[in-house]
This record gives sequence, C-alpha cells and structure tokens, in this order.
Amino acid sequence: MANEGGSIAAAQSRTGRKAPARPSRLVFPFSAIVGQDEMKLALLISAVDPSVGGVLVFGDRGTGKSTTVRALAALLPPMQAVAGCPFACDPAKPGDLCEACRTAARRVAISVPVPVVDLPLGATEDRVTGALDIERALAEGVKAFEPGLLARAHRGFLYIDEVNLLEDHIVDLLLDVAASGENVVEREGISVRHPARFVLIGSGNPEEGELRPQLTDRFGLAVEVRTPRDLPTRIEVVRRRDLFDRDPKRFTAAWAKEEAATRTRILAARRLLPKVSVPDAALEAAARLCLALGTDGLRGELTLMRTARALAALEGDREVTVAHLRRVAAPALRHRLRRDPLDEAVAGTRVERALAEVLPP
Repeated sequence: MANEGGSIAAAQSRTGRKAPARPSRLVFPFSAIVGQDEMKLALLISAVDPSVGGVLVFGDRGTGKSTTVRALAALLPPMQAVAGCPFACDPAKPGDLCEACRTAARRVAISVPVPVVDLPLGATEDRVTGALDIERALAEGVKAFEPGLLARAHRGFLYIDEVNLLEDHIVDLLLDVAASGENVVEREGISVRHPARFVLIGSGNPEEGELRPQLTDRFGLAVEVRTPRDLPTRIEVVRRRDLFDRDPKRFTAAWAKEEAATRTRILAARRLLPKVSVPDAALEAAARLCLALGTDGLRGELTLMRTARALAALEGDREVTVAHLRRVAAPALRHRLRRDPLDEAVAGTRVERALAEVLPP
C-alpha cells in the first residue's frame, strides 16, 4: 500500500520513543497492502531466510515503508524463547544461547511475538548496545547490564528510518554486529557478550543523502518504492486505508483468511528451504550475471543464490531455476553496481539490460 501511515510511523521514530515489540492496536494487514509488490516479496524472502541479509528500501515519503515492515512482523507466528531471558534466546539452538541461558539449570520455553525495534537517528551508543543499569547501581550498589536496542531486536527486525542520515559511529557499530552476529559491551566495569542477529530494514529518501557503501553492501536486498502513478491503484490505496481507519477490527477480520494463508505459506517455505537444491546451471547463471554487471566480490552471487532459493521455497519448488534468478536479480544486485560515468541509466535498468543479454527469457 502506498499511503497507509508510513509517515506517521517515521515521525514517531524520529522522536526517539521506544516502539513495543508488537503494537497494542491493530496493524494494517500485510495482505491488504497495495502497490508495493517488490518490497513485500523482499520482506517475505527475509522472513523465510534471514541469512539473505535484510532489506534496504529507498523511495518517496509517506509510501508505507514502516507500516509494511510492522505488518509483516504482526503476521508472523510467535517464536519460542527462553523465559526471563532479556535477549529472547532460542531454546532450540544451544549454540546461540547467551551465557546466562547456557549455564541455567533449567530453561523454560515460552511464546513471544517477533520484535520490531526502531533505531532512532538520535540514539546514543549506550542505548543501541546497552550499558550500566544506573537505577540498580544507585539503589542496590550492583553493576547490572541494561540491554539496548540490539538485544531487543534479536531474532526480529531492526528498523532504521532515514538510514542514510545515520551517524557514522552508529553505522560502524552496526557493521561490526552484522558481521559477527554478536554484541560485545565492555565499559564501566561491565563485560557482556550476547547474540544479536536480526533482519536489518533500512529506509530513506535518496534525495536527502547517500548511504555509506560499507553499510549498503551489508543489506542483502534493495528495493525501490514509488508513489503509484496509475489512477486505479491510488483509488484502491485510499479506499482501503479509509476502511481501516474507520473500523480497524472489521477491516482486519475481512483480511484474516488472506493473512492466515500468507502465514501458512511462510511456515511451509521455512520447512522446505533446507530441501531446495541449487543446480550448477543456476550457480553458473548467477556468476555470469554478476560478471556482466561487474559487481565487486562474491557477495552478489551468494545473495542472489540465497534469495532465489528462498523464493523457490515460497513457491513450493524444490530446485532453483533461471526464472527464480531473474525475478530477484534486481533487488539482489542493483545496490552492488559500480558507478559508470559513461552510463547514466539507473541501477535497475542496468540489471534488466544485463538480464536480457546474459539470461534471456
């Protein structure tokens, strides 16, 4: 959907208020969002396989970028976590447990919602990584760790609006955590190490500034969101938003069947993903495409392969084909292209042109 409250969510993010793991009020249904097919597919792929690396969304203001992210998180089924753990450790993965959970005599699993955490532009490093709990230090005289935004986002989504305006020292911090999957805090006599794996979602307006190449490369997928230009889509966007605002419960109930079907599709894709094979022909096709585009390193091929595999799982296919690669080539590669002063075409056009030459339909 192109106008369902994204600007309001962005404004709340800039105030620095903490967003709850799941909004108490009803969230606009993911299935009812109109006109953002590329973004919706990218988010679904990230939900099926978080190792794809997150989603970078650039486009116009008020196009529902943050609303779409929250809609997906609200759609996902609850996850299992260790009761009382501030990092929501997964009891089914002993290797990823924090120190407290590893040494606990007994771990009780509970169901918790998938978190969506806003990282405001003005957030301090202490708030992002965590710091000394001042209240406990003053009241009890003990040094206790107060988890930050990275701890709250573990196993969920970390959303950064206007990511291209993020301060450099926070960008460096995120790069370190994204590379290691772990947050390390050593200050004020505290030494804490905890898992911090999340789907990083960044959005912004390219007219307000560019994103540092190091951070751009960390996003698995990059999608472009534009205000719809055709009349029927704009009318449908306004109609659905108005119906939701007037009676959220009724509108949400009307889309409950579609939401359940999407949830079932995600769960089925997660189960199928380990069984999806990537034949040599598909790997060769991915490598040929990246060579034709001149992408640096091998991250382009890896992301393209993982994205195509997740797409195949979403569609119930057990083997990646060239058709899957073609569908995800633009979001997987458009942000990895070198600037060519002799070619003024936008990145998406360059990818489509290379597809036509290297992997014709």
